[in-house]
Amino acid sequence: MKEPEPLIDIFQNGDNIMVVAELKGFRKENIKARVEKRRLVLSANAHGRSYHKILSLPKAVVPESMRMAYKNGVVEIILKKAIEAKAIKELAG
Repeated sequence: MKEPEPLIDIFQNGDNIMVVAELKGFRKENIKARVEKRRLVLSANAHGRSYHKILSLPKAVVPESMRMAYKNGVVEIILKKAIEAKAIKELAG
């Protein structure tokens, strides 16, 4: 019998994007996350169980800003949004 997919939510809060995933039965050291362009790759392995998910992020992020916390079976990943280049409009007097 296949295990149900973990619940995952993605939130935007000011300058940050937060990903919350329910990964019960895994330990923090068995959970890995990495950023590839505008995607978050989340994987976990433990005791013959494995999980792998690629999530599309709503905005570009700064990969080095990633912080991860794990408590009571829930992993929280916080990423800082990248500053987007805005078109510059030049006005001549």
